[in-house]
Amino acid sequence: MLDLLITNARLPDGRDGMSVAIQDGRIREVAAGLDAPAHETIDANGWLLSPPFCDPHFHMDATLSYGLPRVNESGTLLEGIALWGELKPLLKAEDLVARALAYCDWAVARGLLAIRSHVDTSDPSLLPVEALLEVKKRVAPYLDLQLVAFPQDGVLRTKGGVENLERALDLGVDIVGGIPHFERTMAEGAASVKLLCELAAERGKRVDMHCDETDDPLSRHIETLAFEAQRLGLQGRVNGSHCTSMHSMDNYYASKLLPLIAESGVSVVANPLINITLQGRHDSYPKRRGMTRVPELMAAGVTVAFGHDCVMDPWYGMGSADMLEVAHMGLHVAQMTSQPGIRACFDAVTTNAARVMGLPGYGLEAGCDASFVLLQARDVTEAIRLRANRLKVWRKGKLLAETAEVAPRLHLEGRPMDTRFITVR
Repeated sequence: MLDLLITNARLPDGRDGMSVAIQDGRIREVAAGLDAPAHETIDANGWLLSPPFCDPHFHMDATLSYGLPRVNESGTLLEGIALWGELKPLLKAEDLVARALAYCDWAVARGLLAIRSHVDTSDPSLLPVEALLEVKKRVAPYLDLQLVAFPQDGVLRTKGGVENLERALDLGVDIVGGIPHFERTMAEGAASVKLLCELAAERGKRVDMHCDETDDPLSRHIETLAFEAQRLGLQGRVNGSHCTSMHSMDNYYASKLLPLIAESGVSVVANPLINITLQGRHDSYPKRRGMTRVPELMAAGVTVAFGHDCVMDPWYGMGSADMLEVAHMGLHVAQMTSQPGIRACFDAVTTNAARVMGLPGYGLEAGCDASFVLLQARDVTEAIRLRANRLKVWRKGKLLAETAEVAPRLHLEGRPMDTRFITVR
């Protein structure tokens, strides 16, 4: 007997009337119209069943700290970094853990079950590292949390930066990070990419580097990152995050760079909510959007995903752990409003994000983990348009969260509600 049978579901690829059979925390079969005995059978009523959302770029050590010790009045990246520097000496491990756990609760309720978080290694105390390692242990039963050793102040620019990062890896941090554009010179930035990629290769680690988060078209560390990935045989294990300088690069150079990135196997994570907010701050008009060349990268064969990056922290005072909000902003900024473009933006917060993170057992196929979210939407376009309600969230066959269907009621005399264009029950 099956543990769980979900019937009458629509899948992201458009298949309708589908059933998903679950046994021992894994998907046993996906087919139309399955009829098999199960301990529990759930009729999806034609709603969209999706693999869980994944966030491949986040800063959990800073989340929910908005207003501490003050607000970022200019709204700029550099003031946010300075503000984080003011906050770090005031951090307490128990507060950091409490905020991170609260955010993970938000995430699970919204069907976000895998997060890659960068954690600052610049301070020799490594307090954020130890706090997030504790969080990772606590949330492991219900959420996959990957940690990136992130030298926020520059691994070469900071005294003891390399040693601090290596200590973080020794403590159990998963991934090697960096921020080459924040080093003191372009040459030092390139040297940091080489050093950190070599460190990752020696330790058998993945790489996820903040790369060229600037409007400067001459910030080209993504080129060095792609080269080092190939030189060291790290194909498929390296990600460049942000890459916003590509938005300002001339088309001739970009035409050389895009195939280099694809050939290297380096993936790219854009962060639409934050890129559109922090970039272009030095422009009057015309004003640059700042987000990297998402459709062009995808067309070149690069795996591109979207991250949330920040929620209520020194850089961004908004956010709610909703990856559909991220996809919604992404398709607008990238002007990906065609039907294939909208589906690609949905993939950017699900399957592509899982690929960037290297998540095993992810997907809606036999043998995959029985982890998915039931959305109150008929297809991926409607899911993004409405930032659809999450009806049920499962991880490995276990129900983690549920929300009642949203059904608005209008009290307009003589005007029956027209439900053709809104999803209601």
